[in-house]
Amino acid sequence: MRDSRETFVNHAFVTGYPIKHSRSPLIHRYWLKQLGIDGSYQAQEVSPQAFPDFIAALRAGSSGFIGGNVTIPHKELAFSLADSPDDLSIELGATNTLWVEDGLVHATNTDGHGFTANLDERAPGWDHCSTAVVLGAGGASRAIIQAVRDRGVKTIHVVNRTVARARELADRFGPAVQAQPMQALAEVMQDAGLFINTTSLGMDGTDVPRIDFTKMQSGSIVTDIVYVPLKTLILEQAEAQGFTVVDGLGMLLHQAAPGFEKWFGQRPTVDRTLRQIIIDDMAGHA
Repeated sequence: MRDSRETFVNHAFVTGYPIKHSRSPLIHRYWLKQLGIDGSYQAQEVSPQAFPDFIAALRAGSSGFIGGNVTIPHKELAFSLADSPDDLSIELGATNTLWVEDGLVHATNTDGHGFTANLDERAPGWDHCSTAVVLGAGGASRAIIQAVRDRGVKTIHVVNRTVARARELADRFGPAVQAQPMQALAEVMQDAGLFINTTSLGMDGTDVPRIDFTKMQSGSIVTDIVYVPLKTLILEQAEAQGFTVVDGLGMLLHQAAPGFEKWFGQRPTVDRTLRQIIIDDMAGHA
């Protein structure tokens, strides 16, 4: 008799509220086609009120999915509902990747992997620096701070308008992380070899303050998790001042790969064709 799991073992999802903006289906469908896998990846809009039932159906095997991605605003709720979150998720208190094994919902967070893999690809050796500056202390900064710390960067200055939020991150991630007010930005940049914007500054071309990157070490790298536009005003400033810049699109692409491997059994490759597909899609929706 055919196992009923065979009917949905190769179906995965991305869920959020709203979700129509997500480019994850483009990424995963490209890999499914490239690797010749008979499967699907679908966007599922689920409200916060309906999300616990969605996870219960996933656990029970009645949803039609083996796992999927979780995006705003469900990352923290997904973590709390998962049966077996890994250590990354536990420290972050949030997850973006779920899969079912033996009737249990497992969880991890691949955002940090996506961030470091993007830098590894586009600015090899970035982790040789001893000091990084992270602008912003919102939810997007958590996985990045964790990943940079875990790669051995000894001092991470989190600069934020509300210092109390930066202090919360210092308490969460340990002595490597230092909370700083915006007024200290110029001072903490003096020893830094890596600058990371985790705020929405520059998103969709909005104005950003003037930043003097020349205070950083020679050969420093400036990166932004914003990828619309691809080259933000922060990156334009840094590049004009002679620094290597890395856009945020690669983080989106690389964070998707571990989940794909969990669901479909093969590790995909982030290649130029995939990157161009997403760039063309962004241009089409500009």
